[in-house]
Amino acid sequence: MAKQDKLRKAAVTIGAAVGRADRTAQKVHKASVVARQELDGLTKQIDALKRQLRRTTKRLKKALA
Repeated sequence: MAKQDKLRKAAVTIGAAVGRADRTAQKVHKASVVARQELDGLTKQIDALKRQLRRTTKRLKKALA
C-alpha cells in the first residue's frame, strides 16, 4: 500500500505541474493574440499616415510650383 501511495503522490505532483504549464501556455497564447491585434492596428494607422503624407506632399508641391 505504501508503494501505491507514493505513486499516487507522484502522479498528483506531475498532474499539477502539467496543469500549471498548460495555464501558463494559455496565458502566453492569449497575450500573443492581443499583441498581434495591436500590431495590426498600428500597421493600419501607419499606412493611413503614409497616405496622408503623400497627399500633403503632392498638394505642397503644387502650391510651390
